[in-house]
Amino acid sequence: MSFVLGLVLGVTVGLVLIVLFVRSENSRSKSRQHLAATIAALARITVEDSRKLLPSPYYPSWVVFSHRQKLNWLNSHLTKIWPYVDQAASELIKASVEPVLEQYRPIILSSLKFSKLTLGTVAPQFTGVSIIEEDGDGVTMELEMNWDGNPNIVLAIKTRLGVSLPVQVKDIGFTGVFRLIFKPLVGEFPGFGAVSFSLRKRKKLDLTLKVIGGDISTIPGLSDAIEGTIKDAIEDSITWPVRKVIPIIPGDYSDLELKPVGMLEVKLVQAKELTNKDLVGKSDPFAVLYVRPTKGRTKTSKTINNQLNPIWNEHFEFIVEDKSTQHLVVKIFDDEGLQAAELLGCAQLQLKDLEPGKVKDVWLKLVKDLEIQRDTKYRGQVHLELLYCPLGADVTNPFASESMTSLEKVFKNGGNDAENGIRVPKKRDVIVRGVLSVTVLSADDLPAADLLGKSDPYVVLTMKKSGARNKTRVVNECLNPVWNQTFDFLVEDGLHEMLILEVFDHDTFGKDYMGRCIMTLTKVILEEEYKESIPLDGAKSGVLNLNLKWAPQPVYRDF
Repeated sequence: MSFVLGLVLGVTVGLVLIVLFVRSENSRSKSRQHLAATIAALARITVEDSRKLLPSPYYPSWVVFSHRQKLNWLNSHLTKIWPYVDQAASELIKASVEPVLEQYRPIILSSLKFSKLTLGTVAPQFTGVSIIEEDGDGVTMELEMNWDGNPNIVLAIKTRLGVSLPVQVKDIGFTGVFRLIFKPLVGEFPGFGAVSFSLRKRKKLDLTLKVIGGDISTIPGLSDAIEGTIKDAIEDSITWPVRKVIPIIPGDYSDLELKPVGMLEVKLVQAKELTNKDLVGKSDPFAVLYVRPTKGRTKTSKTINNQLNPIWNEHFEFIVEDKSTQHLVVKIFDDEGLQAAELLGCAQLQLKDLEPGKVKDVWLKLVKDLEIQRDTKYRGQVHLELLYCPLGADVTNPFASESMTSLEKVFKNGGNDAENGIRVPKKRDVIVRGVLSVTVLSADDLPAADLLGKSDPYVVLTMKKSGARNKTRVVNECLNPVWNQTFDFLVEDGLHEMLILEVFDHDTFGKDYMGRCIMTLTKVILEEEYKESIPLDGAKSGVLNLNLKWAPQPVYRDF
């Protein structure tokens, strides 16, 4: 009896404990859910919400939910001390900018100097400041500045004809972002060894040129030439990655100065589906490429007349000073002869996306403007191959032995390349020679060219530089043909050769064009063999399946 009573009592107590445990867990779960909801609500609080929660007397002025701070206090103090800043800055600008103006002096002028330079009575206004996270050895700050000034700047210019003209620069409107780098951090006052400053981004620069006592338009092209010179001088003297280093504590700060860190090799392959700007015929496109848009560093391709799908296959080389922030810009123009060229579209690629020593093949979509991309109109695409090689790094340049760009120039000229420490034999040329085997495997989803919804496709293979041609057999009434045919081409200059594959529909009395693929030989030279499925350009659908193989035969040829 006592046993049964104990059993019943034990079971009852156990059930009670279980019920209490379940209720406790449910309560804790509801509490956690309520806490999670509260935290989520707090995370969505804006600055305006926080002002509603805290009355004005208790709202701390330092609470700002943004990395960008306003600088009313700085603008107030700068206005007070501006006359002293004007005097010091005017002398510094004249001393540093005048030599750069002379460097970029237009050919129509024999002299270009400042005869008067003051920054006026209107101080710049700083609209915001940001702290940029970098390594632990320094602090980087960016200040956004607006300036609609009233400076007194007069340029003393002298033309090649001996005419002297005082040109006034007025109505200056400027908006930009300045970067200050406090580096290295040290343990003594003021806490850093040097400060570097640079114009990180120039958003706007408007100015007016006027000849004192005359009209600048009497000399055709003079106004544009001087304005271009001023902008080039700003770009080359102070615009990032150029920086001015000011020592604060005595020491060696040469590592902070601007220096090359790598070379960018660019192959401008082609563009497709460009906008037609001509009323008669088609556009005459050419490309302008740069990493820094300064005189001597901007490269221009040849013009392809009457073509919306131009093929350039040209090589260019650029110096890189800061891979983390610099980018390659490509602008496509329509050549208008004696008139100013018209922009067809532009594109840019950040260099930080490039893996050192690896060739990157990209198609970039062209836009109307790189800064404001509100226009969604399709303007075509540009095809590039890029290779970034750091200086002094242990990275194998796959093109070094194949004579690309800078090395190619050395080999062609003969002699030494002292800058890169390369010695080559004179009167000797290195070429990339080999046999290219192209197997046209098949095609998928070709467009129907016949009334019955079929096509009779075949492929024509052409080497652009040598002109060698081959073609596959015709496969009748098929949209997914299989050829599996191999063609061999002897290639004398692989880095400057291209393979063009055009698909046609065979008819009894002719042929209909269906689309094409254009390939450089860079990838097959590096990999020796690979398979590729390439969409047809100029066709609504269709993919061409290929196998490519390269058998190198490098030779040295004496002249």
